[in-house]
Amino acid sequence: MTSRQGQRTKLRWAPTSRTILSALVMTFIGLSSPASAFPPYRSTDAETAGDDTLEARIGLLRLQVNDSHSTRTTPLSRINYGIGPHFEVISEFEYAIDDNQMDEGALGFKWAKLESDRGIGVETLVLLPVQSEQSDAGLESQFIRTWRDERSRVHVNAGMFYDPRGASTERGWRASALAEFPRDRLRPGVELFVRDSNLTDTRMQAGVGLIASLERVEIRTGLHVGLNDAAPDLEASVWLSWKWQVPNEAKQETR
Repeated sequence: MTSRQGQRTKLRWAPTSRTILSALVMTFIGLSSPASAFPPYRSTDAETAGDDTLEARIGLLRLQVNDSHSTRTTPLSRINYGIGPHFEVISEFEYAIDDNQMDEGALGFKWAKLESDRGIGVETLVLLPVQSEQSDAGLESQFIRTWRDERSRVHVNAGMFYDPRGASTERGWRASALAEFPRDRLRPGVELFVRDSNLTDTRMQAGVGLIASLERVEIRTGLHVGLNDAAPDLEASVWLSWKWQVPNEAKQETR
């Protein structure tokens, strides 16, 4: 999802927000299993959640540092619901806690097919006007390829976006490549991300991440650094991830 940089200072947690988020996290841990989804990376894979499967990823914090300014976003969410073996609906939301307002929002879908460890897919998102001064919606779509073997997984994404939500309409493209190296319960990865538009110079970032799978939850951490002046100097995030099967009474009755 496209993002806009801001100049926000200190992170302030309201006690009520902490209590609600803690309760939600404990509920998810008790009812779910780890989800194979892709924060903290920019890339995604040519796979879907699975039929009647709900995936939830909650970002506890994303920190972006550029020169002397820092941007903190929390909470963040990526929630997908699988419909059939090759299709899922997607929601993405981010809250700028220092500004007390939504920062980003998107709804969309992914179609993907993985056979013989080779995958192909398309993901399309409608970029929502989540702030009071915004009225129009944007669009982002990308093509996805995945290759897997016993020791590694490679994901390549490339697509275009159109975003009229700001003061000026932004048009551009984005591309990324992610290589993961699963080892038991750990999945380290390395990523390269490039983004360019009519309003900004080409932005290049390189990053590393680690996904640790526990019994019912995954802990996901990532760190990206800017490779040129147009990119943020540093970007780091921490996520928790779960998935669970949603009961389908209609299917159970036919069995």
